[in-house]
Amino acid sequence: MEVPQLRQLPDQSRPLLNKFYRAHRSHMRAPAGARYWVAQHVEIIAGLCLTGLDGGHWLTGLLVAPSHRNQGLATRLVAQALAACEGPVWLFCEPGLASFYKQLSFGETTALPGSLAVRLQRYNQHKTLVALCHDKEQAA
Repeated sequence: MEVPQLRQLPDQSRPLLNKFYRAHRSHMRAPAGARYWVAQHVEIIAGLCLTGLDGGHWLTGLLVAPSHRNQGLATRLVAQALAACEGPVWLFCEPGLASFYKQLSFGETTALPGSLAVRLQRYNQHKTLVALCHDKEQAA
């Protein structure tokens, strides 16, 4: 099997990532102004978004097509996106997914930028999410 290409999508290709999310019946959307990372053969088979905020980035929208799961693709895509980031990267995930992100050097955090703290509080009214942070400077 051919190894998928990992790359940052140009801004004008954002609709392609949204099409990928819709094709997999995901509620995720690629926010305007973010950096879009994808894995693809001919078509997108995985994607994520990094939105800049408060000296770091917020990672959202990590999705791998079901037929390409359990092949290390999410790990490779996250690692590639993190390598291109300066500053901390925050994300929210369901508690059952925290161990996946911890393998990528994310750790639980309560130190969130104000906008994310408010968002997490709002999300946790309806479901339980964990806040994680990856910071290359602290890991070094």
